[in-house]
Amino acid sequence: MTLDDDGPAISYKLLARGTPVRSSDGVELGTVDQVLDNAREHIFDGIVMRTPNGTRFVDAPEVGRITERSVTLTLDAEQAAELPARDPKGPAGEFRANPRSRWSPWRRQR
Repeated sequence: MTLDDDGPAISYKLLARGTPVRSSDGVELGTVDQVLDNAREHIFDGIVMRTPNGTRFVDAPEVGRITERSVTLTLDAEQAAELPARDPKGPAGEFRANPRSRWSPWRRQR
């Protein structure tokens, strides 16, 4: 898959669990497990990626592009191999987006 056929860019709030994650050099690294954000300040914090070697934390600046069909990192495969394992407890004050949410910015909320 290339940047030409991975679909249009989307908001991190619409990113679904299971979306493939690729390195900047095109290697498929894993899939999105969680989307992390600071809901109070509307800031994207990063993703937790599920890989064959466990979950890895990808900080927001290392996420280059989010589309309907993939996430592309700013890191190449060698750099991505050095990503830290995800601490299941996470840092204090962390908020998690719900990738299964039915919320839509285009639908009126009650």
